[in-house]
Amino acid sequence: MFALGCLALIVLPLLGFIAGLVMGGQSMGLWGAGIGLIAALLMSATAALALVKASRKR
Repeated sequence: MFALGCLALIVLPLLGFIAGLVMGGQSMGLWGAGIGLIAALLMSATAALALVKASRKR
């Protein structure tokens, strides 16, 4: 789960950038990369929170 969050930090901004370039040019590519980065950060934070919660349970 944690590795998926780390990998997403690289893959999602790249996919967002490519999708933005195809749909609307360079400025949309930058917006897509930003949205992909935010989504990847949320995924990483969710995975980290799940690991912390799982380790605290007894």
